[in-house]
Amino acid sequence: MGKKLRKKWRRPAIHRKAGDCDFSIVFLTTALVIFGVVMVFSASYYFSLNNAGTPYSYLKKQTIWAIIGFGLMYGMSKLDYHYLRRWSFYILMFSALLLVLVLTPLGTNVNGATRWIYIGPISIMPGEIAKLAVIIFVAAYFSADAKRIKTVKGAILPMSLLVLVFCGLIAKQPNLSTAITLAGIIFLMMVVAGLKKIWITLVAGIGVAGCVFVVSAHELLKNSDAYWAKRLTSFMNPFADARGDGYQVVQSLLALGTGGLKGLGLGHSIQKNLYLPEPQNDFILSIIGEECGFVGILILLCVFLLLLFRCLMVAMDAPDRLGMLLAAGCGVMIGLQVILNVAVVTSSMPPTGIALPFISYGGNTLWVCMGGMGIVLNVSRHIAPKVSAGSSGSSGSSQSDVRLRDRSSERDSRVRLRRRRTAGI
Repeated sequence: MGKKLRKKWRRPAIHRKAGDCDFSIVFLTTALVIFGVVMVFSASYYFSLNNAGTPYSYLKKQTIWAIIGFGLMYGMSKLDYHYLRRWSFYILMFSALLLVLVLTPLGTNVNGATRWIYIGPISIMPGEIAKLAVIIFVAAYFSADAKRIKTVKGAILPMSLLVLVFCGLIAKQPNLSTAITLAGIIFLMMVVAGLKKIWITLVAGIGVAGCVFVVSAHELLKNSDAYWAKRLTSFMNPFADARGDGYQVVQSLLALGTGGLKGLGLGHSIQKNLYLPEPQNDFILSIIGEECGFVGILILLCVFLLLLFRCLMVAMDAPDRLGMLLAAGCGVMIGLQVILNVAVVTSSMPPTGIALPFISYGGNTLWVCMGGMGIVLNVSRHIAPKVSAGSSGSSGSSQSDVRLRDRSSERDSRVRLRRRRTAGI
């Protein structure tokens, strides 16, 4: 599929030194992280003042995590991504072990969900680590043998087992959104690897049937006491139980409606004043909408779209299949999380814990996203630099050869000019 994409997309040549990473990804990621730190401070101001006695508690933590995240992104951009193939299986097994441990007494229950393992002051969220572990393993698996994706035994069975084990463990926490994200990452990476159309159609059909079931079964499930049933039905009409299961979504919609087109201004949100529970977390987009308005959200989504576009370009230009799948997988991870977070905030899907990449408060999510961008940057370092259209025949040559040809042409031009002057022309 990578070759087909390369043939379909013809872009102007970009002058870049060998070994340089994609600066646009660095710039966009940095802009999102800085904006995230600002919005975490704004969203958590009163919540932090009420709980910690200081408005700067969440700001300090998010700033420290962002600095560590930049170090992680830099380290991953320098480490040759080919080493990940060697360690992919061990990374996957370590991630699976963490998912099992979180369901033991070592796991910590917060607000009815057991998603964290605390080691002193450090909290580990195995569900977030699983995303990156799965991306690395799937990329290594399908890059080792390109024919695997064409067979049921080589693709459908092992990937179905991977989805059942990992998504099953994550759903037990419960964490529906992360399980959906993980399944989506695996499926879309298989599509990039060359999955047959019949399987793509089948999965799409199952997804549509599932959505139809949720909508049609609303009346049957609304009286159920099961946790998952309440989650599935509360988003259909959150105002029906505005003080109960629909409270958070109702406050989110009120924030978005109050913001209007241009917003109330940075720091002037009303819903963050202890109305919207923990506004610096999964529902931070509501505060952005209230303070920056529809225009602010639109600009933010455009930045995410540009970042995904650059990840796609890196995947298309990757020097090998492993690099293509790694870059595509990291881009898919960011894209799916953005889509699901927007859907939850706007009550378009059940409210589950899904963070907005680079923006929401939390170290685990931030580090996984920045680590993923570091992998994409690493792949971009291995892309051969392109030269101008006039030298298209030597597009595969090194940067030093290009410089030598430029110097040679300049020397020839000077010699011709000297001859003309001597001849009196």
